[in-house]
Amino acid sequence: MQDHQGARLLFLGEQALAQGFALIGFETWPDASVAQLDEVLNSLRHEPRGAFVVIDQQLAAADSQLLPRIAAEGRHVVVIEVPSLADPQGFHLDIDDQVQALLGEQRVED
Repeated sequence: MQDHQGARLLFLGEQALAQGFALIGFETWPDASVAQLDEVLNSLRHEPRGAFVVIDQQLAAADSQLLPRIAAEGRHVVVIEVPSLADPQGFHLDIDDQVQALLGEQRVED
């Protein structure tokens, strides 16, 4: 585990993505289950130092008990999601709908 200003860097998700995150110094949980995600998040809630947690989209959409709480707390644990390598075009965040509603029929070009 590398020390980045005291924060932990973690990735939970598909094996192919985990390999890349491991190369840049993240702690990884390849093909993590929802139970493993909740266990990791629970342990991070009780640590004094911060954490940056990256999860794949499939795990983000799963029925985690702690993920909504962590997001609502907005404290020292930051969680973001990334798309699957197999379906990067299928990536969708809740904020996408809000931006589309604000723009109306206009589209944001790549």
